[in-house]
Amino acid sequence: MEYVQKYLDEVGQILQNLPQAEIAQVIDILTQARIEGKRIFVMGNGGSAAMASHFVCDLGKGTVREGETRFKIMSLNDNVPLLTAYANDFGYETVFAEPLASLAEPGDVAIAISSSGNSVNVLQAMEMARKLGLTTIGITGFAGGKLKEMVDVCVIVPAEAHHPDGMQHAEDGQWVVLHTIFVAIRHGMKAT
Repeated sequence: MEYVQKYLDEVGQILQNLPQAEIAQVIDILTQARIEGKRIFVMGNGGSAAMASHFVCDLGKGTVREGETRFKIMSLNDNVPLLTAYANDFGYETVFAEPLASLAEPGDVAIAISSSGNSVNVLQAMEMARKLGLTTIGITGFAGGKLKEMVDVCVIVPAEAHHPDGMQHAEDGQWVVLHTIFVAIRHGMKAT
């Protein structure tokens, strides 16, 4: 029981230090994209892929209201046949960049979820997104990795990289960030 309390205390400390200004920027960007009918593309690997899918479900369904514009949002990691075709034919590093090249238009939004901020396929997708004129957002942990320098807004969960539970702390924080964004948008709150 002692370790349970220790873990919860550690996560609580991380949550108290989440970057609220950056979270507010993301809320504003997504709210504007919704109003303008822009597409939002979300991506991640492993646990981050689960977060991407979940976030798309939250915004895509959980914000539907009579008379309000719906989000045009999709997770690039959910089409397994397309993902594996690109991985097989062009390499795993292309699995998000190539669909973006086909689907995205200037003014759309790309959200990369990567705890380390160093996933090569996510970084390549952010390069493609910038080339295409998309607004780019990173949801990451630790020190932000390479991703923090490649995006317009980066929400960094301040987990300790060398902590034995650092990855879980980062992921816990990322879930809270995503739910905070969703709940604020669902309630129609302006961040700024």
